[in-house]
Amino acid sequence: MDYAEYENIFDVKSLNLDQLGAFVTVIARGSFSGAAEHLGLTQPAVSLQVRQLEKRLGTALIERVGRRARPTAAGAELLDHAARIDATVSAALEAVGRHAAGTVGRVRLGTGATACIFLLPPLLGRLRRAHPNLEITVTTGNTPEIVKAVEENLIDLALVTLPCAGRMLEITPVLDDGFVAIAPRDMVLPARLTAAALAQLPVLLFEPGGNTRRLVDAWFAQGGIALNPVMSLGSVEAIKEMVAAGLGCAVLPGMALRRQAEHGFQVRALTPPLKRRLALVMRRDKRLHRGLKATHDALMALSDDAMRKGDAHDGA
Repeated sequence: MDYAEYENIFDVKSLNLDQLGAFVTVIARGSFSGAAEHLGLTQPAVSLQVRQLEKRLGTALIERVGRRARPTAAGAELLDHAARIDATVSAALEAVGRHAAGTVGRVRLGTGATACIFLLPPLLGRLRRAHPNLEITVTTGNTPEIVKAVEENLIDLALVTLPCAGRMLEITPVLDDGFVAIAPRDMVLPARLTAAALAQLPVLLFEPGGNTRRLVDAWFAQGGIALNPVMSLGSVEAIKEMVAAGLGCAVLPGMALRRQAEHGFQVRALTPPLKRRLALVMRRDKRLHRGLKATHDALMALSDDAMRKGDAHDGA
């Protein structure tokens, strides 16, 4: 959001809500003395507030008809707006009050698409049940762009693939995710899926630019292979569909294969093993309100045991 647009909304010429309230009360009570009694002020204090409001607006707002204070034409126009102003202010105070009481909050979470699809849904579901008024927005992208958004305070908390760095950032590793190879059921695979062995097959990979692709490229390079994939895609689900259609095999993070049985893939371990490490990233000066702390704690509780259980199931 561009907050610069709000810069000049309020200035010294803006309405004073106390003055507006005094004016409305005088009209409602029919006199300055009645308004003063209702507001717990002296009559001169109420008169001063109304005079200051009239000076601010450049017109008389109240006239006496007999012994009763009545609105002028301008005053009647202002009364029409006063109720809406009061309702808006009350709603704003109520909303901010819920934040102050810790019953609501907003968390801007950034992560990769794979974690968003396969890791976060149950976690976010538990958070919503525990904190039903918590507003969570999720932004997906590659590690560099997500980390940059955290640095610029456009995102509160990120779960990204290492490596990443930043002088203002607190980076806490929380989870290891092993890579696996997937292939159509009818594809003949060698006993050991080394970089050299995979290079003999049509391979699909993530598109370049993210840490996940860099880790896979480094794994192939370590095996002496400069792999040219037959296809690079930006979506893990798209890669899985292509593999299911028989277009080749793929190297994917293990968490993306929780539901591979529905596609009938072969799922095999890599030799040597390859894994990526996911970390929580946030600014060191970020204040943890109740909702953000709950989200942070839930992500910190992600366990390697849970991921290994998922990987073991996928490889069965």
